[in-house]
Amino acid sequence: MFGSDSTEEAEWSLDELQALADTAGADTLDRVLQRRDSPDSATYLGKGKAREVVDVATTLDADLVIFDDELTPAQGRNLEEMAGVNPLAERGLKIVDRTGLILDIFAQHARSAEGKLQVELAQLNYRLPRLRGWGEVLSRMGGGIGTRRGPGETALEVERRSILRRIRRVKKDLTELERTRRLKRKQRNKTGIPIIALVGYTNAGKSTLLRALTDAGVLIEDRLFSTVDPMTRRLELGHGRHALVTDTVGFVRKLPHQLVESFNSTLEEVGEATMLLHIVDASGDPERQISAVDTVLKEIGVTGKPTLLVFNKIDLLSEVQLDKLRGRFPGAVFCAAGLDRKVQGVVAGIEAELSRLKVEVELNIPFERGDVVARVHDEGEVVEETYSEHGTRVTARIQRESLADFGPYLTPIES
Repeated sequence: MFGSDSTEEAEWSLDELQALADTAGADTLDRVLQRRDSPDSATYLGKGKAREVVDVATTLDADLVIFDDELTPAQGRNLEEMAGVNPLAERGLKIVDRTGLILDIFAQHARSAEGKLQVELAQLNYRLPRLRGWGEVLSRMGGGIGTRRGPGETALEVERRSILRRIRRVKKDLTELERTRRLKRKQRNKTGIPIIALVGYTNAGKSTLLRALTDAGVLIEDRLFSTVDPMTRRLELGHGRHALVTDTVGFVRKLPHQLVESFNSTLEEVGEATMLLHIVDASGDPERQISAVDTVLKEIGVTGKPTLLVFNKIDLLSEVQLDKLRGRFPGAVFCAAGLDRKVQGVVAGIEAELSRLKVEVELNIPFERGDVVARVHDEGEVVEETYSEHGTRVTARIQRESLADFGPYLTPIES
């Protein structure tokens, strides 16, 4: 822990790191916490403390040490040397940082072609500055006809060029996939159907809620980042209306910038959404979760978006705890998505939020434009519909962003 960080904050961060390690398949044997004003530039912890950690890990017969922050290439190299790591012999205590651990988890859980490419790009960008040589063993002989025999291009340089080539290839493939995604998004936006993005701390229950809302067949595990790839499903609302609900990647504190950059197209779904459904694990320090998610949303440029706060897993709370939470967040919705298949409170909250995003207008539509009348019924909430000799007069609530599409027929009632 550094600077003004509290012990409680540091312990919570280590709890999260331990959960990440468990998700990656590792068993935690011990935890070490150190207070410093700033990280040591050479070994992160300071040489003495780093040696102590290595000794403890060796005594416990541990395979790796995980640091709760991103190590610089120099720090990682120095710590590996202290731990006796030899990549050629594949022995020694392995050093892993938080970023490397999260990237490994994403690699395990990515299923779609785009998800796999996004994770690979993040891994390559993380790996590139961390390449290192191990002396003459990693050299290959250069030369050819008429050249002098001697040390040629190192394996390090070969690998660096190989990684750069692969990065270019992955970026090209992602550009094609992103073009397809943007086209589909543009087509969805033209329909005027509301798009709801699920955001939240990882393992808050987003996938469980998506299944409860839409009967979607999604993977549900009690682990961090059990779902990486976005999934969009149809949500039926009242009066024959519907919305599209997209489950996005879960957030954590210190989300690696490599992932934020690589998952840019996926995270764009959040920015393009009509509203956000912010899912919070009511049993797991809600305020810290909310703060962490808000921080990531700001990092990806999503601010001021209409948001409905949903506290999930309330079945794990006592009545006293639940009442206290209701008092602190009076505008939120509370549910237990794993038990309540209908989660009607969440649906009602979504409908209420969407209705607030609409403007009540009057439209005078010629009889020959029956397609416009049908669209008003499909996208809006029809309050009244009458007929005159000139056409159909409709009073309806329509989303502000769709008003321009109905411009020729509009007579505003209220804004």
